[in-house]
Amino acid sequence: MALGLHGFGNFAYAAPVEGAEHATEEHAHEAEATEPKKFDAKEVILGHVKDAYDWHFFSIGESHYTIPLPVIIYNPARGLSVFSASHFHHGHEAYEGYRIVNAHYLHEKGLDPAQFIEGRIIAVDGNDMPTGEKIYDFSMTKNVTSMLIAAILLIVLMLNVAKAYRVRGSKKAPKGFQSLVEPVIIFMRDEVVKPNIPGKKAEKYTPLILTIFFFILINNLLGLLPGSANVTGNIAVTAALALISFIATMFATNKHFWGHIFNPPVPFGVKFILAPVELIGVFTKPVSLMIRLFANILAGHIIILSIISLVFIFGSLNKTAGYGFLPITIVFNIVMMMLELLVAFIQAFIFANLTAVFIGQAMEGGHDDHH
Repeated sequence: MALGLHGFGNFAYAAPVEGAEHATEEHAHEAEATEPKKFDAKEVILGHVKDAYDWHFFSIGESHYTIPLPVIIYNPARGLSVFSASHFHHGHEAYEGYRIVNAHYLHEKGLDPAQFIEGRIIAVDGNDMPTGEKIYDFSMTKNVTSMLIAAILLIVLMLNVAKAYRVRGSKKAPKGFQSLVEPVIIFMRDEVVKPNIPGKKAEKYTPLILTIFFFILINNLLGLLPGSANVTGNIAVTAALALISFIATMFATNKHFWGHIFNPPVPFGVKFILAPVELIGVFTKPVSLMIRLFANILAGHIIILSIISLVFIFGSLNKTAGYGFLPITIVFNIVMMMLELLVAFIQAFIFANLTAVFIGQAMEGGHDDHH
C-alpha cells in the first residue's frame, strides 16, 4: 500500500512503512483474537430470519449444530455442480469455484455490498475474487426444505382425512384429526368461498382456497418452532403465493371486468383519470397480499428474537442484570408466542379470504346479469 502511495522512486522509504503496517495489522489481529467477541443482536436476529444453505439449530460456544443442505448450481460455462453446503465451512471457504458472500468476505476483498448481496452464492477464481459469471442457483435452502416438509405434511394429513371419509362415510361423526379439520373446511367453504365466488364456480375454486389457507397456516405454525425456518417471513415466498393468487384471478376475469377497468361507468372526462387507477389496482391487490403476510410474520419473529436478545445484552453489561431480566423475558415471550399463534391463523385466513374476494370480483357480470 505504501509503495502505491509514494511511487517507485521512494521504494527505500516504502519498505519500512509497509512493514510497520503489517506489524500493526498483526498486532490488531492478535488483540482481536484475545478479546472475547461481544454479543451482536443484529447479527443474531438477521441470521435467524434470513434464508441459509444449512439448517442451524443452536450453538454452544464455538460449536454450531447444523444440517448442511444440498447446493445445486448450474453455470453455463462449467455445467452442473452438486455438493454439500458443509464444504463452504459456514461461508469461510470457497469450493469448486463458488463461495457464499458474507460481511467478512466483502470487507476483505473491498467489494460493494450493493453489487454482491450477503448470503448469495457467487463464482470465484483461484484468488477467491468474483468472476462475474452468470450462475443459476437451484439449491435446497432452509426455506425450500421447510416448504417441502410443509407440503408433505399437508398432503399426508389431507389424504388421511379423505381416507377416513372413504372408510367411515360422511354420515358418521368424525374422529381424531378428521374432527379437527372438518369444521375448518366447512367454514372456509361456506363462509369464505361461497359468499365471494358466485354460483357453481365456488366449488371449482374451493380446493385452491383451502390449499392456500392450509399451506400458509402450516408454514406459519412450523415457523414458531425453535430452530425452524422463517418461510412466510420471506418476501420471495409471499411473492410466489401472491403470484398464484394473481394468476387465478386473471383466469377468472371476463369482459365485464375488463370493461369496468378500461371503461368505468363515470363521466367521460373522469374516465381518463379513473381507468389508469383501476388498472394499477389490478396489480396492487396481489402486492398488498405479498407485503401483508411477509411484514406480519417477519415482524413477529424479530420482536420475539429481540426480547430474547435483551437477556444477553444486559448479561454482557452485568451478569446479575442478565439473570434478573430473564423472568421478564420469559413472560414477554410467552405472551408474544400466544399472539404469534393467533397471527398465524389470522394471516392464513386473510390471504385465503382476499384471494376468494379478488376472484369473485373478477367474475362479476354486468348489470343485466343481475337483473
